[in-house]
Amino acid sequence: MFLGLLSATAQGGSVTTDRKPIESWLTDMDGVLVHEGQPIPGAPEFISRLRSSGKPFLVLTNNSIYTPRDLQARLTRMGFDVPEHSIWTAALATAQFLVDQRPGGTAYAIGEAGLTTALHAVGYVLSDFAPDYVVLGETRTYSFEAITKAVRLINDGARFICTNPDPTGPSVEGALPAAGSVAAMISKATGVDPYFVGKPNPMMMRSALNTIDGHSESTAMIGDRMDTDILCGLEAGLETILVMSGISTRAETERYPYRPSRIVDSVADLIDEI
Repeated sequence: MFLGLLSATAQGGSVTTDRKPIESWLTDMDGVLVHEGQPIPGAPEFISRLRSSGKPFLVLTNNSIYTPRDLQARLTRMGFDVPEHSIWTAALATAQFLVDQRPGGTAYAIGEAGLTTALHAVGYVLSDFAPDYVVLGETRTYSFEAITKAVRLINDGARFICTNPDPTGPSVEGALPAAGSVAAMISKATGVDPYFVGKPNPMMMRSALNTIDGHSESTAMIGDRMDTDILCGLEAGLETILVMSGISTRAETERYPYRPSRIVDSVADLIDEI
């Protein structure tokens, strides 16, 4: 086994280990299934094969703006047949984390429908009066007033939670400031760092596994980013598959001290494995 690992690394390949057959799948959305608003070739067929196989799967995203229903509609327009219950967002993971920590709590939320709907669904009350938590998510309309309110509430003792640490997000016009950047501003003003629930926190993977009753030793995580998808899957004990259809390149993978289990061009290369 040790010689096999050395051989794979020396040849520039991915590290492989003896694992159980893949019985459930987790896949990132942007860069894996879609890119710049268009389906990646072979991705709709990959999802179709997953559905027909009966194997449990989830489409994951750190984006907390949209509800699963919103994302389902977006994917449907691009030719994907993804059930609403097969979409797992950082907002859902954050809501699950909060209800596990403090059932029936209160939160001051900065975000859009994806976050507020998830919090309401677990029984949280949204309030700016002495809330248990300040919860920061993604929005296209961050306001100075809302950020100031968050700073003051945290200074008064509210716990600081952020859906995801991404500093920027994609758009057709270019990069946009995302939750991680706004969290850094709030942290600078308060001296309090948030707890990030989304990738690369393996908490996101574990909550996803619990949702589909999956097991780490027989689940694969597909992603296009070494620093979020692959790291998160690795720390959760999953098989990790890096695709070249997003932002990562093969050369960039050599910069990291960890390796994916495999590198493939796109999810089209995985269809026959399902």
